[in-house]
Amino acid sequence: MRLLLLILTAFCAIGANADYSRSYYDSQPVLTTTVPDATIAYRVFNAAPEHEKVLLIMGLGGSGAAWGDAFIQRVINEGYEVAVIDNRDTGDSTSFASWGEPTIWWQLLKYNLGFSVDAPYSLNDMAADNLAVLDALNYDSAHVVGVSMGGMIAQVLAAQYPDRVATLSSIMSTTFAPHLPPPTGAAESNLRNLAGGTAEVSREDMMRARGFHPESMTRQLMAIFKTGDRTEEVATITRPTLVIHGSADPLIPPEHGVHTAEQIAGSKFVLIEGMEHSLPETFQPRVVGLLAEHFRLHSPVHANLTTAGPTRYWKDAS
Repeated sequence: MRLLLLILTAFCAIGANADYSRSYYDSQPVLTTTVPDATIAYRVFNAAPEHEKVLLIMGLGGSGAAWGDAFIQRVINEGYEVAVIDNRDTGDSTSFASWGEPTIWWQLLKYNLGFSVDAPYSLNDMAADNLAVLDALNYDSAHVVGVSMGGMIAQVLAAQYPDRVATLSSIMSTTFAPHLPPPTGAAESNLRNLAGGTAEVSREDMMRARGFHPESMTRQLMAIFKTGDRTEEVATITRPTLVIHGSADPLIPPEHGVHTAEQIAGSKFVLIEGMEHSLPETFQPRVVGLLAEHFRLHSPVHANLTTAGPTRYWKDAS
């Protein structure tokens, strides 16, 4: 099961291509703040008082390094100060390895029967970790961007702490509503084809080099199940919201993004043709362009701008 989760994260990797680099990321000092049960690590790029702030939240098993240099630098080049968090159980943040690893089949059986799963933390805790980083940096608010599980955390942050979120951008993510479609057959086939032998070892080495932590993935997966369906909470979000999804996402199909956008009044949904469950450099200029446009349109200097109105849908072939 760990192998399947490890390979699953390959779909989440920002820099899963040969051009991935993290040297710029690693050149920045590690900063930390504390919450009741953990120390949370983060790094800051392009810091300046006059720059608006962006907070990046990575997906399942991913530390901040998983964003890769190219993505972070593209956001910086738009003129923003960027904070990148190591989610708890990854990177330089507190590991929960001493808690152990859940028995996945048993926990999923409990979930399907309507019982609570066992997990050392929930998405609510992970959202509070991000709030602690905003506090440590003295950010009144930030443009919050989350990918996959990071998008779920970002949604919780926007719902529970709206005054601290200038805008929300949820990328290839979900409300975890039970009626939404499961991963496609192609995604499951890819998992099987990648499994086994030396491929398992080389894949794990590659993902670790790109900032992913397979030992944390089962615990973070259970955090998602422990939190459960967040549709009602997502529907309370009032912050200006951009939802981006790839048309070819085999892991979290596009219907998840559509459903997320439908819950949030005034949100903008953009479907990017050909994009899967990753952000390779070929798609980064378009994605970062959409983010920068969203940030500028809803700059904190226009904080009184209302988001009321219907969801706007865009199909993007670029």
